[in-house]
Amino acid sequence: RDALLSKFAFDTYAGYTLSQFKRIESGIRNRGVPKWKHVMHLLRLLISGTGLMREGSVVLGVGEHRERLLAVKRGEVPWDDCEAWRLSLHREFEVARDASSLPDRPDAERADAWLISVRRRADAGDLPLPRHGQPSFSAWSE
Repeated sequence: RDALLSKFAFDTYAGYTLSQFKRIESGIRNRGVPKWKHVMHLLRLLISGTGLMREGSVVLGVGEHRERLLAVKRGEVPWDDCEAWRLSLHREFEVARDASSLPDRPDAERADAWLISVRRRADAGDLPLPRHGQPSFSAWSE
């Protein structure tokens, strides 16, 4: 995981949130209102991305933002307020990226070496591959 996490994740998160924002804007133009669930997910992604830049790991919980996000999902927060929050979260995301201790790019050599070792152990029968419904990959990191 450490070999893969980097500031490059900022581009991935930012690109995805921008594409979602464009879809939301299109929905507003066509229907007059956004799909509130999509707005909530866009905001949640910005919160998660900021956590990744700050903590160096993927943060799934939304903590203090939970109730506000649920209100957005229910359509209880006006679009202008959601848009202001989105812009504020994006600024926080950029600041977190600039201050992040994550490397600029993934360590491709280390990631490739890990993947090759997993494949070799699996091919040799030393590593049971998880089957559908089996969530444990802990043996892979050994």
